[in-house]
Amino acid sequence: MSAVLNEAASLPKLDFIDLKTQYRALKPSVDARIQKVLDHGQYIMGPEVVELEQQLAAYVGARHCITCASGTEALLISLMALGIGPGDEVITSPFTFVATAEMIVLAGAKPVYVDIDPTTCLIDAALIEAKITSRTKAIMPVSLYGQVCDMASINALAARHGNIAVIEDAAQSFGASYWGGGGSRRKSCNLSTIGCTSFFPSKPLGCYGDGGAMFTNDDALAKIMREVRTHGQERRYYHTRIGVGGRMDTIQCAIVLAKMERFEWEVQQRLALGQIYRQKLGAAELPVSLVQVQADRDSVFAQFTVVVENRAAVQKRMQELGVPTAVHYPISLNRQPAYRDDASAAETVHSHWAGERVMSLPFSPDLTEAQMDRVVAALRDAVTLAA
Repeated sequence: MSAVLNEAASLPKLDFIDLKTQYRALKPSVDARIQKVLDHGQYIMGPEVVELEQQLAAYVGARHCITCASGTEALLISLMALGIGPGDEVITSPFTFVATAEMIVLAGAKPVYVDIDPTTCLIDAALIEAKITSRTKAIMPVSLYGQVCDMASINALAARHGNIAVIEDAAQSFGASYWGGGGSRRKSCNLSTIGCTSFFPSKPLGCYGDGGAMFTNDDALAKIMREVRTHGQERRYYHTRIGVGGRMDTIQCAIVLAKMERFEWEVQQRLALGQIYRQKLGAAELPVSLVQVQADRDSVFAQFTVVVENRAAVQKRMQELGVPTAVHYPISLNRQPAYRDDASAAETVHSHWAGERVMSLPFSPDLTEAQMDRVVAALRDAVTLAA
C-alpha cells in the first residue's frame, strides 16, 4: 500500500453529502416539529402543510406555493394543470434525471430534446427556437447542479411564440438567484409560468423522505394544481378534473419547516464554500475543468461538479482514498432504452460528451476547509495516476 493510501486509511471516510451534521445542528427544532405532528395526529394535510406553503411562497416571492409528494409529482401535476397531453410537445434537455422526460411521456406528450452548453451543462437557449413547432406547448428548462438556466431568453422566446408555458425544473436549484436580462434579483422557482422543486434529502432544501413543491403567480393555475394534487377534487368528494394522489405528508412538511430556520445561512454557506472550492482547485492547477457559473446568476451547488478525463480510473482512486464521488448523469435521456431517440441523440453531442466526463465532489453547507483540502489532494493524486 502506498504512503498516500496508508495516510488515507487512517482518516474517516468523507460523506458525499453530510446530512448528519445538519441534523445535529437542527435536532431540537426537527424533533419538536415531528413531535408536534405526532401529538395532533393530522398526518395528511395537517396545519404544517399550509404553514410551509406560506413560508416557501414568501421565500421565493411567488403568489402561490403548492406542496406535493415529490419533485417528480410536481412536474406531472404542472403538465396536467396546463392541459398538456397526447399530440403535444415539450422542449427540454436530455442531460437531466429521468423524471423530467418521464413525466412528459406519462402526460402523453413528446419530449423534444435540445443540447446543452458544455460550459454550464444547462440547456442552450440559443438552440431552442429551431425546435419550436405548432405542437410545442411548453418548454421545461432544467436548473442543474444548483444554477438556473438563461430564463430571460427562454421566457422571451416563449412569449414570442404565442405564450408557450415555461416550467422550470428546479429540483436542484432551490435558493439560487437570477438577475439575467437586466431584471432585478429573483429566486429560482419564481422565474417562469410554473417552478417545480424537490425536497429529496440530498437537495439544497431537503426533507427526510420524498416531497416537492410547485410555485406560480397565476391564480387560476394554482387552483387547478391544488385540485389535481388531491385527486382532482374541488371540494371533498366533488371531482372537477382528473387528478393524482400527490399530497406531501405533514411530517415531511414539519421537517422542512425546521430546516427553513437555518436555510438562508446554508445558502450563504453554499455560495461562499463554492467559491473557496473553486479557488483551491484553481490553485492546484489540476487537469480538470469546472462547470461554470454565469455572471448573471449564482449557484447553490446542489452538486459541486468538475469535468475529468479517464473518469472511471479517477473515481476508483478517490474511493480508495476515502473520498466519494458521484456522476450526474452518465447517459443522456435520448440514449436511454425507454426514451431512445436516435435523431436527437445525434444532435445533442455536448450532452453525450458531458455524460462521459462530469464528476461531482463532496459538498454540503457544513463542509470544512480541511475536508476540501483533502478532496483536492485526493483529486490531484487520482488525476495524476489516471493520466
